[in-house]
Amino acid sequence: MDRRHFTHATLALAASAATLRARAQVWPDKPVRWVLSQAPGSGPDNVARILSERLAKLWGQTVVIDNRPGGQNTIGAQAAARSAPDGSTFFFATTAALITNPLLFKTLPYDPVKDFVPVAFIARSPFGLLVRSDSAITSVDDLVARSKARPGTLTLGNEGPRTFSGMIARLFNARTQAAANLVPYANVGVGTTDLMGGHVDAMVADLASTAQLVRQGRLRLLATTAARRVAGWESVPALSERLPGFDMVGWFAVVAPVGTPTAALERSHRDINALLADKEVAERIGAIGPVVDGSMGLEAVGAFLRNEAARWQSITREIGVLPE
Repeated sequence: MDRRHFTHATLALAASAATLRARAQVWPDKPVRWVLSQAPGSGPDNVARILSERLAKLWGQTVVIDNRPGGQNTIGAQAAARSAPDGSTFFFATTAALITNPLLFKTLPYDPVKDFVPVAFIARSPFGLLVRSDSAITSVDDLVARSKARPGTLTLGNEGPRTFSGMIARLFNARTQAAANLVPYANVGVGTTDLMGGHVDAMVADLASTAQLVRQGRLRLLATTAARRVAGWESVPALSERLPGFDMVGWFAVVAPVGTPTAALERSHRDINALLADKEVAERIGAIGPVVDGSMGLEAVGAFLRNEAARWQSITREIGVLPE
């Protein structure tokens, strides 16, 4: 190559690099999509919409919530994993999608480790042990005593044996030696409707989906499933006060398809954490039920996910859940 051609090639490469840098600096340069594996109106959906509204203003781009419910989170997770890793698609993921599904299914249409990279941790979503407001059951001890007095007759609703709430119910039964009859429901909405109607005695459900019913006085919250009392619910005991070490809290995290540009990952991480530090945003999310946590850096989010995977392996062994 002569000097003239070499110079032209060098200038072309420099221009190309400059273009890439410019695009990275202006990300996002088109609408951004957040895939959710839950339905509109669900706890995760409500939280995602609070954040997406603020991010859209910050970024000057529409942030679209793409609900893909069904298949125990597999439909949404697969859709996100197979999306082009160009910075336009992210997955607003739950514990089930990233951690428990690999322990419950022999095969999945996506791989939480190989298909996604961490972006931001959003919030912890405690679950609760609930009864209807006029129930004669007024405490966890009361519920356990009643279940033991007539084994198999006290009913404890959940979303199925291979769901988060179902595994919490099984762990509760195992660690209290309760004899509650676990009743599966298609979703938390159907379960809480039956609970309020008196068709089931108690229910394990996430606070994000049931907090308003508790505040309206239609349900009574006996305990939360967190390691400590939950902010905003300080009068409600944590199950860990009766069962030391009990910590069964769901969470939300944003991840992206492997190969997503670093600029998109870093700016999303930075801006999401900034929003979570905003008092108004934290209070709006807290009113739904989840407790925000914008303290994790990118590496810390990855470490958290790895630790959760190991912890849940131990839990599934304890309650005898095997992949199917």
